Amino acid sequence: MLLEPAFRFAPDKGVGVLNERYGEAPAEDALHAALRLYAGQIAVVSSFGAESAVLLHMVSQINPHTPVLMIDTQMLFPQTLDYQLELTGLFGLTDVRRIGHTRDELKRRDPYGALHLANPDACCHLRKVEPLENALRGFSAHISGRKRFQTGRRAVMPVFEPDAAGRVKVNPLAAWKPADLGAYMDRHDLPRHPLVAQGYPSIGCVPCTSKVGAGEDPRAGRWRGTDKDECGIHFGPDGRVERIAS
Repeated sequence: MLLEPAFRFAPDKGVGVLNERYGEAPAEDALHAALRLYAGQIAVVSSFGAESAVLLHMVSQINPHTPVLMIDTQMLFPQTLDYQLELTGLFGLTDVRRIGHTRDELKRRDPYGALHLANPDACCHLRKVEPLENALRGFSAHISGRKRFQTGRRAVMPVFEPDAAGRVKVNPLAAWKPADLGAYMDRHDLPRHPLVAQGYPSIGCVPCTSKVGAGEDPRAGRWRGTDKDECGIHFGPDGRVERIAS
């Protein structure tokens, strides 16, 4: 039985109850609860990266009209843009929104396109965090595809977590392992991101993504040579959960 909508605008209280009911439930159950509870006020945030097809397929089976926010940094691989179009059509998603600053704004604030070299945190804030902050102002909740195995800071991530701005972040795949993702994609015959077969198990912007060698962590190719392992839309530079501004 789903929770009453009274929890919709009380995330600090509501997420505890939600985690009691759905924290150990199948991902589909947690996702279905979130889409019902926050109907009309929830969006999916997707990179259309290596593992994105799993969550997007689940969402499409429940409500293909759910808004999907894709942050276009203007530095994405062309294969990622093609993959977005492929999955959108295949899953029948009707409201995929590419969000981001205009080219003119990026040119003004990063005139040489080299901010990622001087200050990768500032580049991610400009190209990812700010556009997402703007886009989420119209929503009460958002869904991510994060998993606990991906980085150390995600290891204790709950399925439902509060956002200081009054939103709830939903992580239905939190407990999934790589084998679970692969099995789901095989079972539903989902297309892989074309760069995965070329040695990119985690895919971000072109300048900050490199191939991963045998035995390396799947995210070793992100911001290689630095101690950075998050773009900032989930965690700030100090390691705390990034709070979206109201």
